[in-house]
This record gives sequence, C-alpha cells and structure tokens, in this order.
Amino acid sequence: MTEPDSSGLRRRLSRWRTVGAQWIRESASAIRTIRQHESVAGRAWFDRSVILTYAVLTGAIAVAFTLMSEAAHESFEFISRATPAGAWVTLLWTPALTVAVLWWTRRFAPGALGSGIPQVLRTLDDGLYPSQRGWLVSVRLSIQKVLLVCGGMLAGLSIGREGPMVQIGAGVMHHARRWLRPNSGIDSHDLLVAGAAAGIAAAFNTPLGGVIFALEQLSRRRSLSQSTVVIASIVLAGLVAVAAFGNNTYFGVLRVQQLNWSLLGPGLLVALASGLAGGLLSRLIVVSARGLPDRFSRWRAQHPLRFAAGCALGVALIGIATGGATSGAGYTPTRALLEAEAQLPGVYTVLKFCATWLSAWSGVPAGVFAPSLSIGAGIGNDVAVLLGMSREAAIPLIALGMVGFLAAATQGPLTAFIIVMEMVSGHSMVLSLMACAMLATGVARIVGLPMYQDLAALIKLPEPTEAPRPPAPGSPSPESRPR
Repeated sequence: MTEPDSSGLRRRLSRWRTVGAQWIRESASAIRTIRQHESVAGRAWFDRSVILTYAVLTGAIAVAFTLMSEAAHESFEFISRATPAGAWVTLLWTPALTVAVLWWTRRFAPGALGSGIPQVLRTLDDGLYPSQRGWLVSVRLSIQKVLLVCGGMLAGLSIGREGPMVQIGAGVMHHARRWLRPNSGIDSHDLLVAGAAAGIAAAFNTPLGGVIFALEQLSRRRSLSQSTVVIASIVLAGLVAVAAFGNNTYFGVLRVQQLNWSLLGPGLLVALASGLAGGLLSRLIVVSARGLPDRFSRWRAQHPLRFAAGCALGVALIGIATGGATSGAGYTPTRALLEAEAQLPGVYTVLKFCATWLSAWSGVPAGVFAPSLSIGAGIGNDVAVLLGMSREAAIPLIALGMVGFLAAATQGPLTAFIIVMEMVSGHSMVLSLMACAMLATGVARIVGLPMYQDLAALIKLPEPTEAPRPPAPGSPSPESRPR
C-alpha cells in the first residue's frame, strides 16, 4: 500500500488558504464599499432635507411678511382716514417715518437699501469675498429688511414687497450652506437662486413664475448644478403660501370676453404705451441712483435724509390728491380695475408712476414689482377709456397693460408673462400676454438697458475683512501690472 503524498496535500491546503483569504478580503472590501455608499447616500439625503427645510422656512417668512405688510398698509389707511384732517396728518407722518426708516437702514443695514434684486445679482458674482456676500445677504439682514419694508408701507410710500422678498429669501436659503457637506455639490450660487426665486413664488403665490424668474433673471449658468433640488425648493416655498392663503390667484379670476380682431389695435397701443412708460421708469430709477450733475443729485448725496423727507412729502401730496389710492403696492385699485368696479381719478396712472419713482428715489428698501402691475393696469384702463370701451371690454387691455409695464420695467418678458398669467388665471389670453410682454420689452430696450443689472453695478461694497486672495497661477503680480 502506497503512502499519501504529503507535499501535494500541503500544496492543496496552501491554495485553499490563499483562496479563502482572498475571498475574505474581497468580502470585507465589498462590505466597506456598501457602507460607504450607504453613508454617502445618507449624507446626501441629509443635505436635501436641510435645503427643503430652509425652503419651508422661506415660505413661512414670506407668509409672515405678507401679513405684516398688509397690516402696515391698513394701519396707514386708518391713520389717514380716522379723522377729517387725517389726510393732512400724512404730510408729517409720511416724511417723518420715511426718514426714520432710511436712517436705520443706512446706519445698521446698508445692504438692505433699494429693491433687493440688484443685491442678489451682485452676490452671484464669483469674485466676492464671504464677508462682502454676507453684507448683501444674511438672515439678520433679511429680518431687518422685512421690518424696514413694513415701515415704508406704514409710511404710505408707493412700494411693494416682492422685490425685497427676493433678497430675503436669498439670505435665508444661503444660511443653509453652513449645514451642508463641502462636497455636497450644492454651492452658494444654487442656494441664492433657489432662495430668491422661492421668495418670488411665495410672495405672488406663483410657483411657476418663481422658476422662470430664477432661470431668466438670476441664474448665470446654462443649467443649475442641482436643478431638481432648486426647483423643489421653489415649489415647496410656494406651497407654503398656498397652505396659508389657499389656492387662490392673486387678483382673482379674469373674466375675459371673447377675444377678436377688434382688440388688435387697442392691444398694440397698450403694448407700446406700457413699453415706453416701463422703460422710462426703469431709466429714471437708474439715473436717480447713479446721480447727475444737478442740484437734486447733489442734495441727495450731501443730505440723504432731508432729500428722503422731500420725496416722502411729494408722495404724501400725491396720496391726498388721489384719496390714498397711490399708497402701498396698489393691490386694491388693480383688483378693482380687473373686476370692472374701479372709481379712480383720471390722473391715477400718472400720479402712481410719480409716487413709485419718488419712493424709489428716496432710497428706502422698496420694490417696484407690485406698483408696476398697478401702473400697467392703469395704462390699460386709460387706453380703454380713451377709445370709449366699456369696463368689461377693458379687462383684457388692463391685463395686457400689467404684463407690458412689468416686462418693460424689469426687462424680463417671460417672468412677467408667467406671473401675470398665474395671478389673474388668464389662460385664455396666453398668446396675447406673451406677445405684449415681448413687444413691450423690445420698446423698453430702446429707452434704456436692464434696470437690475445697472443697479447691481452701482452697489458700493465694503472692504473685505479676509486676507487678500493669492493671485491665480500665471497672473501678473500687482507690481508688474500696468498702471
């Protein structure tokens, strides 16, 4: 009988040990990979949860801002109408409160001056330092902006809250950056765009308008790196507003009669008039902010508080002349026009235009979105009155004036078209509203350049508190640059 081959047995055992060890190593590596993927997926879901939580917070702040601004405007109306001499009281009340709002803004929140949209556009500049970005958008600044705009409403100025809500939403959403992973793939640009557009969506109760506003006015990229999360944030903020105020359109349901070719001529006239007027307002606001070599610009630069008091006095006088119709955002007169129940003075449109310009010229935190809709509605109504049309037949022209003036003033035709369509439920006028927005924007570009980009370029930023950034590789040193 032969003895077993011990060397062959040892070779087989060695091979089995090698295979077993390799299998154990591969199994352990697979387990580690699975755990890493699960951990990364868990952190990614945590990042998304943080962003959506801040989107809900943005919507809640927009709801609170809406309620506070409406209460402030109602308080001003009570003050101006409580007594027979109440209207004349506004000659002291409006300038005094305007000066107080401007003084606080210049002293404690200079980044809140103006509308808010130019600040967000400037914040999207990749060359800003973190301290400069925080000077333009932050939670603290957002809270102050809410209170300051409500103060302007309480003063009776012709301002809106939608533009400021853009800066407020951007400041709130940008705060989420500190809770996200460095490699989350969501940068400051996406958060700022999401917050600003979420603010518009919640302010107007128009989620689709917020998405279009983000793509047309704010985003400087061809596609957002986290577009799904950004759009979800915008929609979620809009849903918060819907939950608070109901699924109602901003100005109710538009009762449009059968459209026919007889409205072509009046519609073209409204588009041209609103385009010229909107472009003029845009140019006036930019020129007023930049300043000219005239006595008013020198007075504004040397004595900003006195100048603001003068502007506010002009707004108060206009309010007395119109019975208070030009104060605030102009929601009530606009809705009355759309419902064919308006009893407005014949010079309402011109005076609302002047009151809005003076309010913006004063320098207080103020938006022009809602006042632009009111002015545009007045233009449409004036054209209808000029042509002898009935109130019901004038409703389509009023809607065209709203979209035309807003598109001309902001030079954002898609945003204006979508927002007005959602605000008046004007789906039967889709093509007419779109054509009017495009034509009015083209006319406005003859008068001046886009307002928000020019205003953003005029913002004077503070010196950064961080250390100077090292020059990029291959860039010339400061000493070697041509002087």
